[in-house]
Amino acid sequence: MSKKTISMRAFKYSRLLLCVCLVVGLSAIGTVAVATEMKIGFVNAARVLEEAPQADAARTRLEKEFSPRDKQLVDAQKTVRKLEEKLTRDGAIMSETERRKLERDILSQQRELKRGQEEFREDLNIRRNEAFDTLRIRVFEVINDIAKAEKYDLVISDGVVYADNRIDMTGKVVEQLKKEFAATTKK
Repeated sequence: MSKKTISMRAFKYSRLLLCVCLVVGLSAIGTVAVATEMKIGFVNAARVLEEAPQADAARTRLEKEFSPRDKQLVDAQKTVRKLEEKLTRDGAIMSETERRKLERDILSQQRELKRGQEEFREDLNIRRNEAFDTLRIRVFEVINDIAKAEKYDLVISDGVVYADNRIDMTGKVVEQLKKEFAATTKK
């Protein structure tokens, strides 16, 4: 037999084994669910991160922190553009040395601008990740607190195709985050 035939058979057997395990597992869960009522909750993490006031505050802080650097980069782009326009407009009447000096100056400023833009993007991404990682941790803690307080057996999030509104606890998480945010902004 060829390697392809062997791997196809192994693939078919692994799929069959997976199906059998899934059926057995679901049967066991069904038996447990009949014996005891399970309370299941669902949280739409994307919606929480979108609606939480902490996320808006983080975005505002990042914008305030990075807007001066962004303005500097925009000004540098305008300067390079003006030099390029000058070269295009006056290049034919410039002496050879003046034209080469201007071309070198443009190249130098373009490199500096590109380096500045890359540093800006990297710094912004690092700070954004730091800010939102802190928020994600707090969201996880709030979800756990609500799940324990309301005696949920299981709370699921990403990768859910459908969740009925009865088990959606996203609103509760957002409300708790809003309360916490209001309490911290009053201080």
